[in-house]
Amino acid sequence: MNYLAQAKNVFDIELAALKKVRSQLDGSFSAAVEITVETLRRRGKIIVVGIGKSGNIGQKIAATLTSTGSTSVVLNSVDALHGDLGIINDGDLILALSYSGESEELLNLLPAIKRFSVKIISITGNPKSSLAHQADVHLDASISSEACPLGLAPTASTTAALVMGDALAIALLEARGFTAEDFARSHPAGSLGRRLLLHISDIMHTGEGIPAVGPHASLTEALMEMTRKHLGMTAVIDAERQLLGVFTDGDLRRALDDEEVNLRGATVEALMTRGPKTITSDKLAIEAAQLMEKHQINALLVVDEQQRVVGALNIHDLLRARVV
Repeated sequence: MNYLAQAKNVFDIELAALKKVRSQLDGSFSAAVEITVETLRRRGKIIVVGIGKSGNIGQKIAATLTSTGSTSVVLNSVDALHGDLGIINDGDLILALSYSGESEELLNLLPAIKRFSVKIISITGNPKSSLAHQADVHLDASISSEACPLGLAPTASTTAALVMGDALAIALLEARGFTAEDFARSHPAGSLGRRLLLHISDIMHTGEGIPAVGPHASLTEALMEMTRKHLGMTAVIDAERQLLGVFTDGDLRRALDDEEVNLRGATVEALMTRGPKTITSDKLAIEAAQLMEKHQINALLVVDEQQRVVGALNIHDLLRARVV
């Protein structure tokens, strides 16, 4: 058996199914988005219900809706008649999934659901089905054939329903003005959350943790400060903590290579880099990473509006925070 050809055939069937469902999109989709936006505007929620594989797809759709700012929960249709209908409130919206549109468990649930003041959007493969007729809006996800050679296992049909759910979630995202910052707030532990929520002030070294010496410090004193603070550099500041320059490992190497430099008598002011790259504490941590990458440096000093040194960080701090 040619397994590779078989796999490609599955892809071809499912791609064809998606193209078919795409061609069936019409004003009903826009109506579904508008009904859902109004539900969410009134603080209602989306309740997704389905049986079997449609129920599994419904769980993914609910998760995508919630993660993109459209509050959604899953109603277990089996348990619904035994207390779980309590999650439904007037003003909610029901998103019902059934490819046949004739799932007995789901149809038996509809009379109880309709006792609430709710709207119903259905996704089925049969626009003439009982579920489609009882819904306020029906989305046609009918396909020509399943990828399963027996025509039994839901394959292309579940893919079509999933993509229809994705299309609804993204349309809602745009209609409601959901931003990357909004996404980050609901995913604080994810990489995007860290990139959009973590600020310099959250990870910088402060107080005694800032490497700093005066302009007349000797090379030895500067090196001892760098060693104590483990950031690979030290700020050079005046009595008011105004930044004068920075002394780094690179400055040390350049001084060692310069035969005209008297290392014993030189002060750090003579060896430091003037006008170093800095950042303010209100910036995002990812901006520090971008600044370091752009200028090929490994550490940054953090300054306030008066150019006083208030913090410091290096690439290892960004790595520990999983920003890079």
